[in-house]
Amino acid sequence: MSAVDAVRAASDVRFVRTEGVAAGSGGEGPTGPGVPVPAFAGRVAAVGGSPVRDILAVTSRPEVVNFAGGLPAPELFDTEGIAAAYRDVLAESAGRALQYATTEGEPVLRAALAARYTARGLPTDADGMLVTTGSQQALSLLATALLEPGDVVLVEDPCYLAALQVFRFAGARVVAVPGDEHGVDPQALAELVARTRPKLFYTVPTFQNPTGRTLPAERRAAVASVAARLGLWIVEDDPYGELRFEGERVPWIAAHPGAEDRTALLGSFSKVMAPGMRLGWLRAPAGLRRACAVAKQAADLHTPTVNQLAAARYLADRDLDAHVVRVAAAYRERRDVMLDGLATALPEGSTWHRPEGGMFLWARLPSSYDTTALLPRVVGHDVAYVPGAPFYAGEPDRSTLRLCFVTQAPGEIREGLRRLGAGLSAARRGACTREV
Repeated sequence: MSAVDAVRAASDVRFVRTEGVAAGSGGEGPTGPGVPVPAFAGRVAAVGGSPVRDILAVTSRPEVVNFAGGLPAPELFDTEGIAAAYRDVLAESAGRALQYATTEGEPVLRAALAARYTARGLPTDADGMLVTTGSQQALSLLATALLEPGDVVLVEDPCYLAALQVFRFAGARVVAVPGDEHGVDPQALAELVARTRPKLFYTVPTFQNPTGRTLPAERRAAVASVAARLGLWIVEDDPYGELRFEGERVPWIAAHPGAEDRTALLGSFSKVMAPGMRLGWLRAPAGLRRACAVAKQAADLHTPTVNQLAAARYLADRDLDAHVVRVAAAYRERRDVMLDGLATALPEGSTWHRPEGGMFLWARLPSSYDTTALLPRVVGHDVAYVPGAPFYAGEPDRSTLRLCFVTQAPGEIREGLRRLGAGLSAARRGACTREV
């Protein structure tokens, strides 16, 4: 199968939207065709799969320079330190590490997480934390605890793709809040809250996925004020905040007056320790945290004990902050290499944002370009990106795309940008563009 055919075949993973059991196909029993089984739930067909996951599935060939996935650089994992933490835990307390645990999480890890928040100016105690199986699970638990079908959820525009999936699976009506190059507009947020009466506002205010932008402190204070004045939950997702390359750290929305009793703050070790450990957490007011714990009991009982204890041991024995500094320095170099090459790789008239940290860079091509339509031809040049359209809750800007700059080394980034430029030029010559 060619690269172009592979990308086109990605839609096959979403077969349940139009085919399979949901369309009434029967199963083959041991003696022949049987009565068709009942259809899948309507929400499966309505939501579908993640375009990012689909792209990764068909661009995993080693020769492809993959700017599509949000994958931390594996050569920067502290493999030795993590391995030592697991060895020590299993040597000293294997019975505990391999046993069932409480839903809320291991006390030693919750205490360590609370201490990290407190040290950064957000007083937190261990009882205020719920450990989750990745921060993505925290989103799902919040949706289960807060949302009824038909409830309104406000999001940034564009928005983290997997959050859109979670809210749509819950049957919510997702509405985008207008903003600008600095992030969401608090006045527009207030107007939408008054008009739509939403349950929650979801935001990634620091090094946002997909745009890489950071919401300024004054807007964070204004968002907190809107929530307090008009009655609104805030879900503040912070998976990238520690990966700062330049500039001053901006306090969490949760730290602003008015947000204390209505903000769920999510965090993760995926970007700073290792994503394969699947360790995230939720800091939330007591009532909401208890509701999420009940939802977690129904989902997976608890996050794997051995992973929690290994992470706690790593925090006790190693200097995670020093490790993050090293990772951020490497990522900064890679960001700079990508920024240096974009003017040559992208068509004349393209614009992009310079992120102060995180993992992603957002670009807008001239309006005649459709990055979804262009992708198959570009992948034919052994390079991949994520089209911007799926990140929009409403009308998409089809000329946008997301590039991840952290996975490849600088030399690979330069080569990937060369291929990207060649692919876009070839696709343009092939008239794979939209009508203006």
